[in-house]
Amino acid sequence: MKKVLFTTLICLVLAAPSLEAQDRSRYREFQLGSDLASIVKLIGMASPDIKLMHQRPAVIQNLEWRPRYTSRNPSAQSDPVDLIVLRFYNDQLFAVIVDYSRDKTEGMTETDMVEAISGTYGSPSKVMPTAGRVASSYGSADVPAAIWGDTGSSVTLLRVAYPVSFRLIVADTRLGNLAQTAIAEGVRLDAKEAPQREVARQKKEDEEAVDALKKAQIENKAVFKP
Repeated sequence: MKKVLFTTLICLVLAAPSLEAQDRSRYREFQLGSDLASIVKLIGMASPDIKLMHQRPAVIQNLEWRPRYTSRNPSAQSDPVDLIVLRFYNDQLFAVIVDYSRDKTEGMTETDMVEAISGTYGSPSKVMPTAGRVASSYGSADVPAAIWGDTGSSVTLLRVAYPVSFRLIVADTRLGNLAQTAIAEGVRLDAKEAPQREVARQKKEDEEAVDALKKAQIENKAVFKP
């Protein structure tokens, strides 16, 4: 019996890092790697706000959700979350970006936020010092306050510069890297083909203008009386 108990304890100790890593691969009910359809079903939105950000070389989509405005649960009104953006790479959730409401976090310091988030994700692997920071202003970069991370996923708390607020990003490392590479390539392809697309657009507009003029000519000629 003692041998079985000892073996069980050893297994739990060895499994602790993986359990912690699993916690960092999700935000609330959202599991990184999930497909878009399952997330939409989970949210329960009749008309989800899905934006196609890039179509090649990989499909990058954003799903925006405001829990306080769409949830039927009365407790949602006290939820500190203002906006959640769920990002998908080829139908796989690679990042959850959470913007917290300013009125629900008013007066809270970075230390308060780190302490609250640590209750879910454990002790942060890195906390950034506040000393020497430039005062937040319009156009300033968002500043990382703390990071909970491992090789598989990461959780990052940001102090948003404008408007001053807090943001949490839960991301899958592998999918995130693939997404960033695909986005960069998509931007490159768009820039390369921009002149050709502009020529095609202008040609289409010219053809439509000629067709509209011909149609007007036929209609007006048929009824015109001097």
